Amino acid sequence: MYENRPASPSWSGDADEFVRIEDVVKIYDDTVAVQSVNLSVRRQEVFALLGSSGSGKSTLLRMLAGFEEVTSGRIYLDNEDITNLPPYRRPVNMMFQSYALFPHMNVEANVAFGLKQEGVPRNEINERVFEALDLVQMAGFARRKPHQLSGGQQQRVALARSLVKRPKLLLLDEPMSALDKQIRQKTQFELVRILEQVGVTCIMVTHDQEEAMTMASRLAVMTEGQIIQCGTPHDVYTFPNSRFVAGFIGSTNLFTGTITVDEADHVAIESPELTRPLYVDHGISEPLGMEVFISIRPEHFRVLREQPDTEYNWGHGMVSHVAWMGSYARYQIRLDAGKVIEAHVPSLILAQADAPGVDEEVYVSWSNDSATVLTT
Repeated sequence: MYENRPASPSWSGDADEFVRIEDVVKIYDDTVAVQSVNLSVRRQEVFALLGSSGSGKSTLLRMLAGFEEVTSGRIYLDNEDITNLPPYRRPVNMMFQSYALFPHMNVEANVAFGLKQEGVPRNEINERVFEALDLVQMAGFARRKPHQLSGGQQQRVALARSLVKRPKLLLLDEPMSALDKQIRQKTQFELVRILEQVGVTCIMVTHDQEEAMTMASRLAVMTEGQIIQCGTPHDVYTFPNSRFVAGFIGSTNLFTGTITVDEADHVAIESPELTRPLYVDHGISEPLGMEVFISIRPEHFRVLREQPDTEYNWGHGMVSHVAWMGSYARYQIRLDAGKVIEAHVPSLILAQADAPGVDEEVYVSWSNDSATVLTT
């Protein structure tokens, strides 16, 4: 079933389709690590593979690099089948999570290492090394050893070493995991700027959804070796296709309910966890009486002292916890039915009103377009 096919010389894809993964499977003994993955990545795109540990994202990245053999399926890069090419023959470079800098070499030697192995002339090596170091703003640190650099500086050197060989495809394995949060947030934007300046196509692996949404123009959510949703960060966050994606990308509140009305322009859902029925401003073409799941993001809740004057989309409960987060406050509210939800209230609103505190009764409400109805 999973026997690999002979290599084909080329494929005919769209002009913007630079990387194509076609029915790729990876099996270790009795474990299927990657299950029939199909994916295309556009030229000069920053694409993120997002998932928790064991989801198959790193295995897929290593197959792109050639470090793992494909059990079945094909991988194409820029109109060339690279499925069976060894790593050294692929126009691909990978920046590892640990950066993998040689501790006994200075920055210049680390960046030059790959070019020396390829026998590039010395003058060209010097020119390309300092061009790469200048790109990542590390030219002034060329004589330093890795232990004399901060984590962020080591990351820049590792990036320069990856880019100096001018690969067609750059692979990043958890590129920010070794950095603290403040440096990580600053570096994310800087790394995207560098990648755009170079014009290289990039596929990155991360378990950090904030990192993926900040850096990638598109992302794929993986679990159990499969891609379960692919799209722009906005689309995946706003329109998750399952409870897993809704919970994995950002925070959400999930309710269960039963469809009571399903028209072309709206659907009504009764939920035992809420005081009033839910009203969503679009139909979903599912049978009446079907059990569904409703996802509402914390930022879409309004926390009120007075009961809303509407038939739908509100609940009643008591504040159990408030956490100040700077730009907003996280409210945990126990609804009458016992379910605890989370609501995010902007600081500007809190400053303008007498904000409810712990153990106070409140109402929560949301607009007709704030809920996402999920069937899986």
